Amino acid sequence: MPKIFLLVMGAAFLTCGLAVNSNPQTSRTSISSREVNGTYQYNFTGKFKGTSNEIKILALGKGKIKLAFDLTYPYIDATGGLTANVGTLEGIADISGDIATYSSNEFGDCKITITFVKPGTIEATQYGGSACGFGHNVSANGTYKKVTGVKPKI
Repeated sequence: MPKIFLLVMGAAFLTCGLAVNSNPQTSRTSISSREVNGTYQYNFTGKFKGTSNEIKILALGKGKIKLAFDLTYPYIDATGGLTANVGTLEGIADISGDIATYSSNEFGDCKITITFVKPGTIEATQYGGSACGFGHNVSANGTYKKVTGVKPKI
């Protein structure tokens, strides 16, 4: 009887553990300025290793954050050399819960959302292609990791 009890309890424990871990993180109602503030990088891999995109984020309070994008699109040119197209942008975004939204009509309909996935990780999604004013093929899209939590100077 004790072996059956242990097997049933073990199966129940594993089932509960798997159910809890299989759910994606739900939206949070707010995040702290400590989590928001910092410099985040998306590092390219393979032949472009050592190249990165960077987003600096500063919490301003009252549902606003300041953003600075320093982006690149690395590629190999016709001579076989490494080169890149680049793009920069600074602006103010609205933040609600764990999602910040930047939008501009300066070069067309540009929208970039930043989701604070978990402490130290953000997911940037750009809508509008070249409408954000970046160089050819340059995009903010990607998963970025925090490299420093120091308040950035933007």
